[in-house]
Amino acid sequence: MKKRSLSIKGHMTSISLEDEFWQELGQIADARGVSVASLVGEIDSRRAGGLSSAIRLFVLTTVKSGGDGSV
Repeated sequence: MKKRSLSIKGHMTSISLEDEFWQELGQIADARGVSVASLVGEIDSRRAGGLSSAIRLFVLTTVKSGGDGSV
């Protein structure tokens, strides 16, 4: 587990994810040409549950679809 702090829409938040999820999230952000914080902000604006869970589901769905993670 790795905890990181990100600024999302002007406020700081801490997110704990396994290293593998951080790595995949970084690759998805790179493929889209955006920062990890920007991508997390997009995920945050569309989530129904907790942010860490929403990120994990986003990464899983993206990896399974082979896409770039269009939100």
